[in-house]
Amino acid sequence: MEKQPSNDLMDVLNAMEDGVYIIRSDYTVEFMNRAMVEIFGEGAGRKCYEVVNQSSGLCPWCQGGSVFEDGEIIHSETHVPSVDRSFRITEMPIRNKDGSVSKMTFYRDTSDEKRQELRLKASEEDYRRLFRHVGVGVYVSSKEGRFVDANPALLKMLGYETKESFLGINIQNDLYVRPDDRLAFQQMIEKDGRVIDYKVNFKRKDGTVIPVLLTAHVRYDHESQVIGYEGIMTDQSSREAMERKLREANDFLNNIIQSSPNPIIGTDMKGDLIIWNRGAEETLGYKADEVVGRMSVRALYPEGMAKKVMKILRGPESGGPGKLRAYPMTFRRADGTVVEGALSANIIYDRKGSEVASVGIFVDLGERLEMERTLHRTQEQLLQSEKLAAMGRLISQLAHELNNPLYGIMNTLELMKTEIPPTNKRRKLLDMALSETVRLTAMLRKMLSFSKPDQEEKAPVHINEILDEILMLYEKQLREHSIKIVSDFADPMPVVLASKNQLRQVFLNLLSNARDAMPEGGTLGVSTESPGGQVVIRFSDTGIGIKAEHLDKIFETFFTTKTDSVKGVGLGLSVCYGFIQDHGGDIQVESRLGEGTTFMIRLPVLVPGHE
Repeated sequence: MEKQPSNDLMDVLNAMEDGVYIIRSDYTVEFMNRAMVEIFGEGAGRKCYEVVNQSSGLCPWCQGGSVFEDGEIIHSETHVPSVDRSFRITEMPIRNKDGSVSKMTFYRDTSDEKRQELRLKASEEDYRRLFRHVGVGVYVSSKEGRFVDANPALLKMLGYETKESFLGINIQNDLYVRPDDRLAFQQMIEKDGRVIDYKVNFKRKDGTVIPVLLTAHVRYDHESQVIGYEGIMTDQSSREAMERKLREANDFLNNIIQSSPNPIIGTDMKGDLIIWNRGAEETLGYKADEVVGRMSVRALYPEGMAKKVMKILRGPESGGPGKLRAYPMTFRRADGTVVEGALSANIIYDRKGSEVASVGIFVDLGERLEMERTLHRTQEQLLQSEKLAAMGRLISQLAHELNNPLYGIMNTLELMKTEIPPTNKRRKLLDMALSETVRLTAMLRKMLSFSKPDQEEKAPVHINEILDEILMLYEKQLREHSIKIVSDFADPMPVVLASKNQLRQVFLNLLSNARDAMPEGGTLGVSTESPGGQVVIRFSDTGIGIKAEHLDKIFETFFTTKTDSVKGVGLGLSVCYGFIQDHGGDIQVESRLGEGTTFMIRLPVLVPGHE
């Protein structure tokens, strides 16, 4: 029968939170308190190792031999796998009344404590690992201005090879570019207990300056006195370089926008103006501060045009959704006048594809459109002039042909008068016929006078100047027909005595013919030279050419190979030929079918003193 402790002792042992059991020298359990039973289950009368470790032999941590044989009190710590708990164990001998020795063992559960220690150890290790490997500088410093600790990233950031050399520097004088910044830092951190993102410039070991952000808090002693600071330093060099590049890129982009001679206008999706460059100020008459954030783009468009533009922008018909290319547009200036031009625009989207703004470039085409209208009027006037000139030439030819038979009729009538007495009634008829014939010849003389009016006044002119003016006038039109102009003007060029207007008509006619001869585009060469007292002008195209059988007829009045009723009146080249001959010159043509045509004009050089 197991020996049991006295009732008082049992009450004391059962009240303990630690597990307690008593065993005999043969390791048979005599007693287990409540805490021990809760942990391992009731085991009185069984071997202790069967109860605690569920094994058939002594527990690995058991010190029973030393307790029973030497009477020692043994302290140890172990982990018991059977219950997966850690314990702090105390084994001590108990001498019984009969002289035998028992062993009382205390099991204090330290599992939570061990777990906390492990967590603390892991946390400390994580902190050390973070301290060593974090990419920003971490430091601990004293209030007096020395570093107590620093991580490798901080040493690398500031250019120090060893921690020892770094811990020896004076923070205020050796680290701060401006020592007063250290004092300002201390005042801030000791007032608020911390500093967040304090921007300051530090000196690296080699003296170069590095911008950093300081975030730190105060360290106190047990009496709440400030003993130092700890925190992190972030190198801002890359960020500042990036910000500088972004500023430069933004400034460059803004300079491009502001330097554009064309108006660049941006709006939000409500139509309120957010971008207004100098080109817009100059073209439309509003200053940027008058319209940005204060005016809607609708005030610049004709009624209903803003809605129409956005509809086109969102549709596929003008370069795809979000794009508008060279759309004819008029804007109202600040003074109420209208500016004509072309608008190209884009919708700006955010990363999610939502519309956030629109930006457009307006090209003022007022002068160009007016030039094109002037050119069109000039072409119409030239066509009318050609018609009148050809009609005059035809009238001249008719009058010349009619004069000879009329003079023959007049002579015949005069002879018949000599044969008929004045009193004869037939004589009166002859007089009437002769009078009408004379009136007819007078009419023919007036027609000749009309068909050959006084020649335009001739003056010294520079051929290259006239050609430059005409090519500039025709450049856009030819480019729209995919025709490239190649000019080669001799310099200097002698002066010729000519009618500037008539030469302009000749050159315009040749340019027009060249354009019509190259419906699919090509190259137009215009050159000048002055060999042997002459000025030679060549117009060479790479067009369809002229058939060989037509070369001898192209300068004839009303001859044409064109089928269009407006273009094909057959007057241009005949008039040109007449003008050049009136100037004492000549015009020739060379052509190969399918290869192109060259017109060559020769004019005499003005001899000084013979104007």
